[in-house]
Amino acid sequence: MISRILYTCLLHLLLPSILVRLWWRGRQAPAYRQRWQERLGLTPALQTSAAPLWIHAVSVGEVQAIATLVKRLRQRFPDLPILITTMTPTGADRVVQLFGNQVEHRYCPYDLPWAMRNFLKIARPRACLIVETELWPNFLRQCKQLKIPVLLANARLSERSARGYARFPGLTRQMLSQLSHLAAQGEADAQRFQALGMDSSRLSVTGSIKFDVAIQPEWATQAQQLRQLWGTERPVLLAASTHDDEEAQLLSVLPALLEQHSSLLLVLVPRHPERFDEVAAVCNTTGLETLRRSQSEQPSPATRIYLADTMGELMIFCSAADVVFVGGSLIERGGHNPLEPALLGKPVICGQHTFNFAAITAGLKDAGALVQVETAPQLAEQVSLWLKADSARDAAGAAASRYVASHAGALARLEHQLDTLL
Repeated sequence: MISRILYTCLLHLLLPSILVRLWWRGRQAPAYRQRWQERLGLTPALQTSAAPLWIHAVSVGEVQAIATLVKRLRQRFPDLPILITTMTPTGADRVVQLFGNQVEHRYCPYDLPWAMRNFLKIARPRACLIVETELWPNFLRQCKQLKIPVLLANARLSERSARGYARFPGLTRQMLSQLSHLAAQGEADAQRFQALGMDSSRLSVTGSIKFDVAIQPEWATQAQQLRQLWGTERPVLLAASTHDDEEAQLLSVLPALLEQHSSLLLVLVPRHPERFDEVAAVCNTTGLETLRRSQSEQPSPATRIYLADTMGELMIFCSAADVVFVGGSLIERGGHNPLEPALLGKPVICGQHTFNFAAITAGLKDAGALVQVETAPQLAEQVSLWLKADSARDAAGAAASRYVASHAGALARLEHQLDTLL
């Protein structure tokens, strides 16, 4: 109890700086300044009078992860209202792109008791599904007080995150005790949650629902259009979800790659849209011809860098690529989801910093679908090896597809858990 009270007092003290930071981020991404009242629990009334299923998905990755689940729920329970909350505008945009007006979107309030209480009073959800590991003390306490069952779905917990939670054992045990059920991605995740105090009777291992993402036919159609635009015979290296400094590292080895593969096209997809202009400026310093997708310019054979500065098209770019590097891994960000290219049968390269997806990375690596490198020059070397040897590249891509197919089924297991709440 004391830990939660101290946490809440600290959060109130930090609230002015949090709001200033929100406003500051709005300089580059104006959407952060819009609908800011929702972050304080001032949520507009929902369009339906029926109690919705509330799904909390922090940002783009989590929204993408639950896309298939939401579509299946819409088919099974057409009269069930669904409310999706995110914390980021990019997540909000993805909700609209995927579901249109079939669901309602709101920003989730900051974890202040009065903000959460006001939000829940307006939303009146019948149950809450949290995607992956978003544990907030007041969020869970308010749900418990209002008898709203909470399912933590697709839950993952790295060793690093587990050590962080372990520093606040009382608060962590209290949060875990307020969950109706926890569906962990893997045994290692489940064991870490148990070590932190999660009751095994409310804990199950369902696997990752990201293995059950449905391949959309339009991905291949639009990817074919992109290849026609870029040049059908050109080898394409996709750098997906990159962060600050990773683009510079990749661009530093691009000349060496071009010496061996003169028609190579590097497609850059920065993780955060507010960095698009910054990354474009870095690309322009190379002296290599760079085009931005947002400007709809026609590539030429001389185009060497294609900046994918749009949202919601990553799977199309994955489908169009020959080799995919998954970012956030050459720097200490913990990596992003390598299943997205693997799902499409693409050979994958990651850096060493993949603790966010440690089990999946290890599984793909053991299957022969993924190679980990320590440096950008090593990355360039592996890209070159795969581009020179079609058979090895195809074998890695086939291994990726087999690995994903062999781990499908998590979605059905999660639906079973969710049915008990509904």
